[in-house]
Amino acid sequence: MGTAVDDAAAAEFHDFFERHYAELARLAHMLTGEKDAADDLAADALVALWHRWDRVRAADHPAAYARGVVANMARSRIRSAVRERRRVALFWGQRAEGVDDPDVPAVVDVQEALRTLPFRKRACVVLRHAFDLSEKDTALTLGISVGTVKSQTSKGMAELQRLLGDLAASQLVGGRQ
Repeated sequence: MGTAVDDAAAAEFHDFFERHYAELARLAHMLTGEKDAADDLAADALVALWHRWDRVRAADHPAAYARGVVANMARSRIRSAVRERRRVALFWGQRAEGVDDPDVPAVVDVQEALRTLPFRKRACVVLRHAFDLSEKDTALTLGISVGTVKSQTSKGMAELQRLLGDLAASQLVGGRQ
């Protein structure tokens, strides 16, 4: 049987979960590019948040704290996947599978283009434009400076424009430049 304080914390966490789970899963999906893993990653992040709930609920911006946890878990997942691919490549050896003059603009969509960005640029672009966070909230979420958010977002958008063309990139950000 829980105490009144435990019950209040559980109710508060349940409310936080209901309000933020879908957003955290969407963020995980956009950062990793893996739809099936996004729900698991969001759930894992919320379990971690529950274990630190006293610290999270005392934070100035609990939702930003949660987004930061998801971003860090996504980064770890991506790094693990990269390490695994490298191990597989070393084990099986390098195979030459080239394609002559691939029609890259015809096959690259926004999600694929996002995957090509380094994690910090991708996170800044996704949080700023897909989640419509301010530069300050993005900086708070990622634990970086506002200036870094500005430069990484600008560089990320420039890379997306180069990959997708000006029209597709401007549609990605809803006309913002």
